[in-house]
Amino acid sequence: MKTDRTIGRRIGIFDSGAGGLTVVRSIVEHRFFDEIVYYGDTARVPYGTKDAATITRYALEALEFFKNFDIDLLVTACNSVSAHALPDLRANADFPIYGVIDPGVLALKNSGLGKEARILVLGTRATIASGRYQRGIRALGYTRIEAVAPSLFVPVVEEGLFDGPVLQSTLEHYFKELTPPDAVILGCTHFPLIAEAIRNYFPNRPLLIHSGEAIAEHLESEGYPPGRAKKTDLKIFASENPNALKSIAKRWLKR
Repeated sequence: MKTDRTIGRRIGIFDSGAGGLTVVRSIVEHRFFDEIVYYGDTARVPYGTKDAATITRYALEALEFFKNFDIDLLVTACNSVSAHALPDLRANADFPIYGVIDPGVLALKNSGLGKEARILVLGTRATIASGRYQRGIRALGYTRIEAVAPSLFVPVVEEGLFDGPVLQSTLEHYFKELTPPDAVILGCTHFPLIAEAIRNYFPNRPLLIHSGEAIAEHLESEGYPPGRAKKTDLKIFASENPNALKSIAKRWLKR
């Protein structure tokens, strides 16, 4: 496994679709790396409705794609992959592989919220069913935890509907019965693309924790210095319709 963090400086980021661009944005803003290779498995999005064995198989196929690029590390921006496939991925790679769930839990720990706070976890069905976020949050001492799988959020984001009546109706569908939370864990990398709409739905405008900022903080703690790269080049690949993915990237990343 590579341990020299001063060479190459090429990171791979993998997601089932466009959602991982929220991680790309944070990595670009922190200027960790000279180059990002992004792969979205858009032909098979969403992963969150699949069973664990299928998610693992798709993730291992994506890993083979990244072996063409001499990357120094890989971030699995997909929470469903992070919940179910990390051990298999690490067993088949000679570079470090990071998921996004543990960094998200760590970000909650560092938020300063008291243990009486209400925590809402949003994720795909596969992520919520794994219980990974819930167990990690309980281990921190929080007990008022609610977990919801708003599955329609992913196709809404993939369609580029970041505001408007369709999104508002979807928010109402999932949130109308909920007690306003003090913090929301955006446990799917698609969800930060509609983060402000989620925050604004609740009258108290809760704290939002998402994978992009959480993984950036985690990478820094792992010894990857921010600000190292003067410029970060981005290469985008997709298993289907890469132009649509690039269009979302242009809108979200403004590049």
